[in-house]
Amino acid sequence: MSSRAIRGWSLALVVAGCRSASIPPSTEPPAPVAAISGTLGAITPDELRRDLTAFADDSMRGRETGTPEAEKAAAFIAERARELGLEPAGDSMYLQRVPLVRERIGPNTRFEVRGGDGPVSLAVGREVVPFLNLGEGVPLPRLSADGDVVFVGYGISTSALKRDDFTGIDMSGKVVVMLHGAPANADSAQRAQLESQAEIGGRISRLLSRGPAAIILLMTPATKKTFDEFAPELMRTVVPAGGGVRSRTLPLVMIGMAVAGSPLLPRGYPSDDRAQALGRRFIGRVELLREPFVAHNVVAVLRGTDRALSRTYVAFGAHYDHIGVQSGMSPDSIANGADDDGSGTVALMAVARAMRSAPPRRSALFVWHVGEEKGLLGSAYFTDHPTVPIDSIVAQVNADMIGRNAPRDLYIVGPRAAPNGQSRVLGAIVDSVNAALAQPFTFNREWDSPTHPEQIYFRSDHYNYARKGIPIVYFTSGLHDDYHKVSDEVQKIDFVKLGFVSELIAKVGVALGNRGTRPR
Repeated sequence: MSSRAIRGWSLALVVAGCRSASIPPSTEPPAPVAAISGTLGAITPDELRRDLTAFADDSMRGRETGTPEAEKAAAFIAERARELGLEPAGDSMYLQRVPLVRERIGPNTRFEVRGGDGPVSLAVGREVVPFLNLGEGVPLPRLSADGDVVFVGYGISTSALKRDDFTGIDMSGKVVVMLHGAPANADSAQRAQLESQAEIGGRISRLLSRGPAAIILLMTPATKKTFDEFAPELMRTVVPAGGGVRSRTLPLVMIGMAVAGSPLLPRGYPSDDRAQALGRRFIGRVELLREPFVAHNVVAVLRGTDRALSRTYVAFGAHYDHIGVQSGMSPDSIANGADDDGSGTVALMAVARAMRSAPPRRSALFVWHVGEEKGLLGSAYFTDHPTVPIDSIVAQVNADMIGRNAPRDLYIVGPRAAPNGQSRVLGAIVDSVNAALAQPFTFNREWDSPTHPEQIYFRSDHYNYARKGIPIVYFTSGLHDDYHKVSDEVQKIDFVKLGFVSELIAKVGVALGNRGTRPR
């Protein structure tokens, strides 16, 4: 699961999220499940453990997009697809070429605060990290800034918290420093909102109209986890190739850590969090290094049995990339991503193996996406450059992080969150399939909303299919303490649960595959 909702807490996403409305649950009776022709092959914990142990091994070095190990992971999946007898459906056998550009912060990057006790350099990656882009369709941030520093507290103006952090503060041409967190008098609901990742984009967007030279958002102790997750990723980002020249018209934008004694904070912080001019000057310049490369989605088809319906597809998706090597972490530095999304990757292999023994009438399209952690890049490319006609895909089932937490609990996203009710019928089919299981899952629908603070609907590959009008459903067993850490290891996976989730996905696929009409 991507920690960034469409690259760098996209401001475009913030605006879109404000316009979206949650779709109420359907009051129609569940759609009947089509009869399953034949019997699905068994899905066993042992086969899942075998595949995941190899896939999430240290030798894959975290499968970060743009590394040789990511290509090694793609080759591993392609070989499994060949062994399963799936048809190659990429543009190069099982592989689809995805042109990307590697961007990283160069060694000549400098940030300095002058005034007060003299010039102080800020450590790049440890104290502050710049955004190289803010999301698809959004103008790029500038790579330099020079201006007086003003502090605007938590950047909020509300009588409920008795704060107005903007009154009397001139931000035009200034370097504006703001805290990402909640003041001491916030209640639990206010704190949950103000400390959420979605609020990062909201805080940035509120400042843009005030004409600052730069925006520096500092994480507080309650939001330190966000900085730890994102700092390594922002130091080495990946963006789509092409797309023309985009102007750098937005202010320089950075995140950092709020630490007492920082030249970016009042001298009395944390007890003094009032908005104020700091009497200091910030000077910064980012050196941007760019290198084009080609990554790969892995695409395969299990052909359906009906001559007409076999030209249409139920798509199954997972992402095979993760966040790579994270220096300074313990007990080692390799983020193996066993759950994120090794679990979904091997589940798709098991689903293909199970369905192979009794293929449905409609074909099954398996896409293992690259670059999800870099901003859903592989799924964006596939849906814009599909290797089958995009309108032949009747539904997409996404599996991302499905191997942890309570054995019979599962989050479901899409039936309510997708716009215009386009996934409601699919949701009813999923409910019907689940109810028919010997031990049905308890579905948690908390995240099935485009306005939920975690923004889960926008954070995995199903989103790019939904934006094309395709009904989607996203299964996940949820976040956990090992999310985006080196501790997301194979031994923590519940392979029995992973097997049951894989079985549910396969049965949903068969129900859709044998259904004579699209789930609309």
